[in-house]
Amino acid sequence: MASKEPIRLRQRKTSTGLASLYLDIYLNGNRQYEYLKLYLVPEKTAADRQKNRDTLLLAESIKAKRLVELRNNQFGFDKQFSLNTRFFDYYRAMCEKRHGATESRGNWGNWFSCLHHLLIYEKNQNITFKDITPQWVQGFKDYLENEAVAWSHDYRKRLKDKPLKRNSKLSYFNKLRACLNQAFEERIIPTNPIRTVENFKMEEGTRMYLTIDEVKRLAQTPCDYPKIKAAFLFSCLTGLRRSDVLKLTWGEVHTQGSFTRIIFKQKKTNGQEYLDIADEAAQLMGERGKPDDHVFTDIHSPTCTNTTLRVWCARAGIDKDITFHCARHTFATMMLDLGTDIYTVSKLLGHKELSTTQIYAKVLDKSKQAAVQRIPKVL
Repeated sequence: MASKEPIRLRQRKTSTGLASLYLDIYLNGNRQYEYLKLYLVPEKTAADRQKNRDTLLLAESIKAKRLVELRNNQFGFDKQFSLNTRFFDYYRAMCEKRHGATESRGNWGNWFSCLHHLLIYEKNQNITFKDITPQWVQGFKDYLENEAVAWSHDYRKRLKDKPLKRNSKLSYFNKLRACLNQAFEERIIPTNPIRTVENFKMEEGTRMYLTIDEVKRLAQTPCDYPKIKAAFLFSCLTGLRRSDVLKLTWGEVHTQGSFTRIIFKQKKTNGQEYLDIADEAAQLMGERGKPDDHVFTDIHSPTCTNTTLRVWCARAGIDKDITFHCARHTFATMMLDLGTDIYTVSKLLGHKELSTTQIYAKVLDKSKQAAVQRIPKVL
């Protein structure tokens, strides 16, 4: 059976009664239309018929020219797309756009780390989007799976014998995906080469958290940095991320009746939040300052903060690997342990999807606890 013709001449009626001629082009699974700005008129006279014959001959000649270009692999995609755009220039521009933006610094770091791996995988720094094929994308995925190793915080040196974690592979591959998706939307490329390549599967991580008794114990234990102690306990009682705790100003803290309410935008999602906080959380903020003053100050780098937290936890007799972000996990599990419904917990955490909050329900499943308590004594 003969294959269908890739370019067909078609016509479409206009509101003025004319028939607009255009080429229907189907190539490599991608359909596009080229309007010829040629029109057939209603045939009322012999002159009209002759004019239409001449117009059709011209349209057929344009179609024939496009077919020749197609057979010679010279079809004019470059006129409609920017395939000669240099890939690494485009990706670096996306990195820089995220540097200092409303997104978290960690997200920018992931974009930048992905760039490091792309530069290791692809030695030719001048490749264009014309070179980014599904085979190239699959090759990068294979590199992440089998060859890529982690980077240290010491001038981003590579660490031998430390393969990337599953979720790091997923994160970096998704950065390439976002880049190619944007290039497709901006008509840099006619088709998206990553659509045919299967993504990595997410690995479910361990969410470390403190129990209510452990939070009480920490509150009674001295910490070398009292301001870090106050900020961490504040996060345990509010669920705010470290980034939101650090940027919180007094202008965002309001008194509404008997409640203290924080009205702020999440740094990670840029979502507007209205969060009522407990009295003890309000006490941890200390004396009110000027509207532009930050509530929590002198909170050092994440490395310094987490080191302080580990020393503090050890002093309190808590044998857990606790980071600042564990305070958010602590708040979520504490709310569920106290019987708060998952929908309310989701709203308190500022989650956009309930499925994100359901992970905590898995961490602390009260029905499972009740079930094992019903097991009869056998000893």
